[in-house]
Amino acid sequence: MTIAYIAKMYPRFSETFVVNEILELERQGVDLAIYSLRKPADGRFHPQLADVRAPVIYLPEYLPAEMTRVWAAQRTLLQFNRTRYAQTLGYALVRGNRAALKHFFQASVMAEHILRHPVDALHAHFASSATRVAQYVNRLLDLPYSFTAHAKDIYHQEVNAELLRDKIRAARFVVTVSEFNRRHLEALMGTDAARDIRVLYNGIDLQAFQPAALETKEPGLILGVGRLVEKKGFDVLIRACAQLAARGLAFHCEIVGQGPLQDALGRLIVELSLQAQVKLVGAKPQDQVRASYRRASIFALPCMIGKDGNRDGLPTVLLEAMAMGLPPVSTAVTGVPEIIDDGINGLLVPQQDADTLADALARLVSDVPLRARLGANARTKIERTFDIRQNVAILRHWLTEPRIPNRESQITNRLLPIAINDVQ
Repeated sequence: MTIAYIAKMYPRFSETFVVNEILELERQGVDLAIYSLRKPADGRFHPQLADVRAPVIYLPEYLPAEMTRVWAAQRTLLQFNRTRYAQTLGYALVRGNRAALKHFFQASVMAEHILRHPVDALHAHFASSATRVAQYVNRLLDLPYSFTAHAKDIYHQEVNAELLRDKIRAARFVVTVSEFNRRHLEALMGTDAARDIRVLYNGIDLQAFQPAALETKEPGLILGVGRLVEKKGFDVLIRACAQLAARGLAFHCEIVGQGPLQDALGRLIVELSLQAQVKLVGAKPQDQVRASYRRASIFALPCMIGKDGNRDGLPTVLLEAMAMGLPPVSTAVTGVPEIIDDGINGLLVPQQDADTLADALARLVSDVPLRARLGANARTKIERTFDIRQNVAILRHWLTEPRIPNRESQITNRLLPIAINDVQ
């Protein structure tokens, strides 16, 4: 089978989980074609992108610049099935906004390309624009679509609940990355029976992320990794570091990433006189991030719910750090408690609580046996629950299973059991 993958932007520097999933699906024998609504704007790329075999087709981002391509698609689709074309265009027009029409025209270009290069099903990442385009292609060509819901695409205050319900109803199935998310989406759907929402955790390549030798560790190095945005809680981490400094603890902290809060966080570091202890080191490709994990003694990601409702769903960097045997400190937000079992493989603290975060970090800085125990258990948790080969094998089965007319008989709300020998 060939699956069309749809992304808002591919590749995106911060979305390593999408590339990792694509690579593992290809390793397991699935043919893919990648459709992107926008060209990359990051200017930086992870080395593993070179290993992706799938072609990447960029849909028109600025319609006036590609009207020849857009109108050619309309003519082809009118000839292919005039009724479907008219119904789908009408569905877009009813939305009454320019974004809906733009997504319709992007979908029409994609559908025309698929007529020349057939695929068997569609899968979108994030429940926003990529899924809307998938839904239009579904209406134009009667191709089944599914999508993965993450976090911002379902929690942000700008999410239109009725449009999200519409996407879920029309999907063959919906994947989401935590049980917390599944409960949220089930509540959103209420008594609507037209839903098939399945939980599948993001996976980690256990061979690429291996625990580091003790001699590579820098004593007292606290590492944070992520975009410099409100939901990561890095301002709380910096304030906790100020408390560690006040207590006279020997530590230093590096925060890997960039984003809109970079200047504000830099000013906070200066305001708290932490220039010697806390560094914003910028964004790094994944091989350099792994090198940072190897050097660190503690991993901190004090996630929080932003003022706009945005939050992390299942932070990939938390999985990566734990796979490398780092003891993590995070918060009980969304899917994080499904990763960290408090006191067993990491420590959980309340969100936006610099005092309690400082206490947890101080414990780990001072207690070498505790760090070792939590770090070893963290690796075990990732091996058991977040192995990318096992988890993508489940996704591969879902993507390639035959279409089932009776939605009631589809697998819902839980991981599909896959025998370990099914992972080639």
